[in-house]
Amino acid sequence: MARRVVALMLATAAVASAAGCTTLGPNYQRPSLPTPPQFRFAETAQAESLADLPWWQVFDDPALQTLVREAVASNLDVRVAVARVEELRARAGIVKSFLYPQVDGVANYSLVQSTSPDGDSTRQSGVFGFQLAWEWDLFGRVARQHEAALATVLAADHGRRGVLVTLVGDVASSYFLLRQLDVQLAIARQTLKVNDDTVLYFRNRLDGGVSNRLELDRIQANRAQTAASIPTFEEQIARVENAVSLLLGRLPGPIARDGAKPFELPPPPVPAGLPAALLERRPDVMAAEQLLVAANADIGAAKALFYPSIGLTAFGGGVAGDLTTVLGGTGAVWSAGAGLLQPIYNAGRNRRNLEAVQAQFQQALASYQKAALNGYREASDAIVTIQKLADVRVERQGAVVVLQDAADLARSRYDSGLASYIEILTADQDLFQQQLQLADTRGAELRARAEFYRALGGGWQQ
Repeated sequence: MARRVVALMLATAAVASAAGCTTLGPNYQRPSLPTPPQFRFAETAQAESLADLPWWQVFDDPALQTLVREAVASNLDVRVAVARVEELRARAGIVKSFLYPQVDGVANYSLVQSTSPDGDSTRQSGVFGFQLAWEWDLFGRVARQHEAALATVLAADHGRRGVLVTLVGDVASSYFLLRQLDVQLAIARQTLKVNDDTVLYFRNRLDGGVSNRLELDRIQANRAQTAASIPTFEEQIARVENAVSLLLGRLPGPIARDGAKPFELPPPPVPAGLPAALLERRPDVMAAEQLLVAANADIGAAKALFYPSIGLTAFGGGVAGDLTTVLGGTGAVWSAGAGLLQPIYNAGRNRRNLEAVQAQFQQALASYQKAALNGYREASDAIVTIQKLADVRVERQGAVVVLQDAADLARSRYDSGLASYIEILTADQDLFQQQLQLADTRGAELRARAEFYRALGGGWQQ
């Protein structure tokens, strides 16, 4: 009997569900956004984009590729983002469960003893069966809540991709910074060797009586200034290696680099692609849109609260008079009911709730628009940075060439008695600084390329 009652209850719920419901609230439509025909500072508008390439083709360095793969597999921020997606997916499943009936097993047993002048009496009773409760989502409140939950899951998944984009960019930028610091450290050590030779040269001249203490002191001070830069570069290298180790999810330690690969080569030209594609590629923009979808669905759920809710309840089972027969049962019992709840007065609670979710929608809309505009800004910034750094590099390369020539001429003129030691000192100092600045510019070019790749939304491909 109980099984037939449960089957009847489930069939009733299925028929009610199949009868359909009215989903309140606006259906989502992507808002129109101002989109430039091409990125600012881009020479031409073309569909091809650097972000279409997987990171292992963009960053053609075996050591860097190994680091990125390790980071993607072991980075703790990625693990947090993945767990966040799993959490929200489970919560979306919880919301979806309210679309279906809830069936619970019920078993009660009671023992009552009473005392009277006629003597003591004991009564036993037991009830067991199945209880059903279901709210008919006639106006789509639960459906809208489920829609919002699914959109939140997608937003979290795009957030996970955003973490990967940032991770790839951070690892690449840090790697290029390490390569830059390696070059600057090598320049400092090579310059120190030249300074040591110069100090020895002037000391020998002083010992031979053809120089003076002032010349030697100035040359030694220049040598000390060069030597002081070496531990500074070594400290910076150690700090960047520690930062990369954290990105890799490992203890602080050395980071392998490909020293054989030339650092001096400038990055090749990179196409930007069409700005409209940014909306479909950048994870932060797509995540912001999914949050907008969720806010739109919340409006429908808030509107449904103004309408009646219909609940179905039912029970089917058996009753027994004592503990020995409670499982077999001595009788059957069932009940079914329906209830309607229509809000009449709640001091404007539902109205304020609707106004709140509408305001949240406006916030989400503004955040989505800002994310898109920020994407255009970051891409344009990266383009102009790459262009201008290339111009700076060309000038500094020329400066290094002429300053190297000046340093050689200064020594030749000093040996001929045509110049003072000040020319040698100045030429060495200028050459050292210009070599460091050139290495800094080359490193900045590579880091700007990594930033450009991230700004276009590349980097998350598996």
